Amino acid sequence: MELRQLRYFVKVCELRSMGRAAIELGVVTSALSQQISRLEGELSTRLLQRASTGVTPTDAGVAFLQQAQLTLRHADEAVRAAQQARLSGHVSVGLAPTTASVLGMPLMQAMRERYPDIRLHLVESLSGNLGSMLQARQLDLAVLFETATPRRWSIEPLLDEKLFLIAAKSLPQRPEGARVRLSQLAGVPLIMPSQGHGLRASLTTAFARARIEPRVVAEIDGLALLMDAVRAGLGATIQPGAAVARQPADHVVSCQISDAHVSRRNVLVSLSDDELSPAALATRVVIADIARTLVRDGLWAGARLLKN
Repeated sequence: MELRQLRYFVKVCELRSMGRAAIELGVVTSALSQQISRLEGELSTRLLQRASTGVTPTDAGVAFLQQAQLTLRHADEAVRAAQQARLSGHVSVGLAPTTASVLGMPLMQAMRERYPDIRLHLVESLSGNLGSMLQARQLDLAVLFETATPRRWSIEPLLDEKLFLIAAKSLPQRPEGARVRLSQLAGVPLIMPSQGHGLRASLTTAFARARIEPRVVAEIDGLALLMDAVRAGLGATIQPGAAVARQPADHVVSCQISDAHVSRRNVLVSLSDDELSPAALATRVVIADIARTLVRDGLWAGARLLKN
């Protein structure tokens, strides 16, 4: 038995006419009659008395009509309650420092506007650490860079980021121009994340492909300190464009690495859908929406949207 059949039956009883009810319901008369017949067959009783002048409910139909109206009223109330209810709960989201620089505040603002009763817990850490926290159920969602993730996780491609050489204007070895190739960076002093960092591993592979031995003068795993060192002119760094989101525009300059294979993929990863709360599911939609909006509005430097 379907709610649709109940609505059809109630409307026919109200109008005492199959034809008029079909017009008001927006269905053909034959389809309406067929649904009523199926309902009667399921109940094994005649609900309507059909005549050339119209239809009237039988005694069984009158009894059924009262309960059908009550059922429909309860169903409508349930729909209104669901639509008016505000999601609540606690959701933990992991973001890498560069991702947090561009996505963190817009995400917080959007969640406050759309779901003010959801308490958002943001964790800023390296992508590898975030993956471990997700594995340990310490996070509900995270934006990660690795593609090798457990099958039980839900994975949504978000965007690719081009990488940039970022340096102080005063750094003498800094190449000129809006774009640069890795082959031009042989003598540039670089401040890089350590070897355990995913970005460093990708760049090591890229430099090897370009047959260049990078000149690494320091290793720093914290974005804030790394950028302080870059601003002080101690060396340049290679980071996605989001790394300069919090930097004053006149303190550093950046030029895009033009090598085709030098980029970083961002994926939105979460526990499987059946493990996520309604609040976490809603938050996942907001993260993807805000990320896409930032890219389309040109607010995520060097980013290109990926198709799901």
